[in-house]
Amino acid sequence: MSWDILPKVQLPSTRRMITLTVRRTEQTTPAFRTVTLGGPDLDNLTPTGFDHTVRLFFPREGQPALRMPTLNSEAWMAQTLLLPKSVRPWVRNYTIRRTRLDVNEVDIEFALHADGPASRWASHARPGDPAGIWDMGISYLPPAEAEWHLLVGEESAVPAILSILEHAPSSLAAEVFLEVPSSADIRTDVTAPPGARIHWLPRRDGPGLPGALALATVKEAALPPGRFYTWVAGESKLPTGLRRHLVNDRGIAKSDIAFFGYWRNGRSSPG
Repeated sequence: MSWDILPKVQLPSTRRMITLTVRRTEQTTPAFRTVTLGGPDLDNLTPTGFDHTVRLFFPREGQPALRMPTLNSEAWMAQTLLLPKSVRPWVRNYTIRRTRLDVNEVDIEFALHADGPASRWASHARPGDPAGIWDMGISYLPPAEAEWHLLVGEESAVPAILSILEHAPSSLAAEVFLEVPSSADIRTDVTAPPGARIHWLPRRDGPGLPGALALATVKEAALPPGRFYTWVAGESKLPTGLRRHLVNDRGIAKSDIAFFGYWRNGRSSPG
């Protein structure tokens, strides 16, 4: 019996634009930087754990302040795009790495790319700098029938997968493939269920395009028996390539695979 088609995203029941400020930053590893945001507006956020995604708003270079949308509906996007660039904020999707509502804080972990506006902002963010978020819900929605999980991502998806592991039940069995720029970006302090096997894949000696090493490794991997749920994200060639491999070469049902192209090499995000 096949599973039903899995929903792609579980949206929050209610949400509001949330305005915050930077509280502190930390260089997590050479290729990752964590920015802690805080403020009383976080009372309007309901933490869901796993890959809890938000739209992150931050000022463009030279803008003295952050101009957030005023609409608490999907119409915020049209409202924002109609603004002139002199006041329009940058908008990017990021996963909440950790939430501490007792002190009104969330952590956003950035995979740094020198040519990206979000990387530049995260690298230069200072306490008191403005930012904002809009809740986008979660996409990690495994069915109860899954015997084990396959989690795959390059650096842009590493924060989401680490958050998934931290919130997973202790009974979770998983094969986890995490591609990072170098061995210096491997984490030794990951909180994960005992049945989750993490395979760190430093790219320094592998294929150059982010995601290529993870894709090649999973293609050659001897995966456990039993029916499994796949969650894969990153540069678009990784999730689309892995889905194609699982369906065509391993006979996995498309409905058992959640795949998300976070970005596309050589193409900038709109906004």
